[in-house]
Amino acid sequence: MNAADRRYNLGARALHWTIAVLVIANLAIGLLHEPLEDSIDLIPVHEAIGITVLGLTLVRIAWRFTWKRPPFPGSVAPVEAWAARAVQGLFYVLTLALPLSGWVFASAGKYPISWFGIFTVPKFAVTRQDPIFGIAHEGHEIMGWVTIALVVLHVGAALRHHFLLKDNVLRRMM
Repeated sequence: MNAADRRYNLGARALHWTIAVLVIANLAIGLLHEPLEDSIDLIPVHEAIGITVLGLTLVRIAWRFTWKRPPFPGSVAPVEAWAARAVQGLFYVLTLALPLSGWVFASAGKYPISWFGIFTVPKFAVTRQDPIFGIAHEGHEIMGWVTIALVVLHVGAALRHHFLLKDNVLRRMM
């Protein structure tokens, strides 16, 4: 097997890193928007990044069906491979559900949802009195904290493989 067969393809790597940067930025904005709200309104940027993550995740899922992921190095135990796939699956779920929940509760707001000022995103027919509003709002916050925990776990595992185990797990995505 040549080196290219042991790596994710360029499209998968580009989508991974683009989504990763956007998710981390949006998690930071989500945590900082209230403390900074007197000086800057970060919510329009947060919403636009969320819509972008949702769109890119749909592209990534479609892309995933066009190729086979590279195998794990032989040094990866079956339980580690299972855990890695479980975390990857949770990331797919979260990068769909987190933006969707935000879109649902933002739809109940009085301001339009804008994609970086370029176009307006249609709103769902939701009001603040609808039960789905509270569920979406609370779920959005919980999923944000779960995503933070998974990012820490994912990065920690990748660094463990790279620096301690010195295998090719991290290099597959570089």
